[in-house]
Amino acid sequence: MSAPSYSPQDARWRRLPEERPHQILEAAIAEFGEHGIGGARLERIASRAGVSKGTIYLYFASKEELFYACVDHGMRSMQTRVASAAATTDDPFEKISRAIRAYLQFFADHPEHVELLIQERASFKHRPEPTYFQYRKAMRGPWRTMYAELMERGQLRSDLPVERLLDTIGCLVYGTMFTNHFAASSATLDEQHRAILEMIMRGMLS
Repeated sequence: MSAPSYSPQDARWRRLPEERPHQILEAAIAEFGEHGIGGARLERIASRAGVSKGTIYLYFASKEELFYACVDHGMRSMQTRVASAAATTDDPFEKISRAIRAYLQFFADHPEHVELLIQERASFKHRPEPTYFQYRKAMRGPWRTMYAELMERGQLRSDLPVERLLDTIGCLVYGTMFTNHFAASSATLDEQHRAILEMIMRGMLS
């Protein structure tokens, strides 16, 4: 299963300059992050992007469509950051470590994307599954395979279902991301990263 992506079907998208939708997305992410989808104004987004309001409609049919594209853009950027960090080593446990660290760093660097995730859930409850979880589900394949191989080699407990392990680690970093956003943590990202690894690899029993 491949990661979901925003790909407008309108032929206008394909023939217009590629840098322009990126400029609009960056401007819209900032606007939605600051004002929310209800308070965001296309006029301000156009001004931030250096285009006319009409130009936005060449790429996005509505403010809602633009918002979905912004959330999708953030998740693709996060997944790219995490995948790139994991690819810098062949050691499976180091892959886990680097992926977790990159995940925490991405959201620390881009709190506006956390705001968009919150807004999506609050404003579009009719959606069957939030974008974040669509991406998490789509990108599980390589991690599922890696964990299964580690279990077969006896390097991980084989009595834990792989899906439960993936869920637990995913919820742990997901919760940490939101906690960091809502409340100033007394721990640095490096300290949080080490604590998460300790809990995953060693547990809490002495």
